[in-house]
Amino acid sequence: MAGRLEGKVAVVTGGCSGIGLATVRRFAEEGATVVVGDLADDAGEALAAEIGGAYVHTDVASKEDVDRLFATAVEKFGKLDIAFNNAGISPPEDDSILDTDLEAWRRVQEVNLTSVYLCCKAALPYMLENKRGSIINTASFVAVMGAATSQISYSASKGGVLSMTRELGVQFAREGIRVNALCPGPVNTPLLKELFAKDAERAARRLVHVPMGRFGEPEEMANAVLFLASDESSFMTASTFLVDGGISGAYVTPL
Repeated sequence: MAGRLEGKVAVVTGGCSGIGLATVRRFAEEGATVVVGDLADDAGEALAAEIGGAYVHTDVASKEDVDRLFATAVEKFGKLDIAFNNAGISPPEDDSILDTDLEAWRRVQEVNLTSVYLCCKAALPYMLENKRGSIINTASFVAVMGAATSQISYSASKGGVLSMTRELGVQFAREGIRVNALCPGPVNTPLLKELFAKDAERAARRLVHVPMGRFGEPEEMANAVLFLASDESSFMTASTFLVDGGISGAYVTPL
């Protein structure tokens, strides 16, 4: 069924790679006009031309940048229907709590958690004007269970995203605005490839816990985001939407 987002205007942060890029293209295939926020200017401009949307240089940890991103979407295309707040980082400096210094902790919190606060704060007034909208925030399976490979600030930030999403979903449900959290398992994105290319043992430890025996693909996550963005999920809000290959449901995974 094509055209599930026909006539909708969407903003996607972190839209130039990984889950964000796959989602931008999926949204466009389904009829949405997409405004991409990212720091990769050349890739962003090319992507905007490819999909017939727009690109805005955006540091998601900057309130000014985030406000400009959402304002641009409304000024150019007249409204805001969907916000996919997806940008995030997982730097190698974020490891065990014993090894992660305060600077690394704060940087991850700013990009992964504060950015979602800023994006939701910017998006909601536009959606409230029209009494409708769908916000999807990227959390993680580590928001609901302990990670096999420690990333203390990343895990804490994604727990915060999930908790904030639940609160917003409840608060704005009767205003016609749905807020849900996508919780991916390990996904075959540049972020994960970079992390595990440097440590094959760490990758193997992560993979052994996935019942399906493989990492997810960005396109599989994009299909889940499409569902949450579309009217097909019209009775879902404040939801923890796990797309994780069964990792959160497994006690012992057979080899």
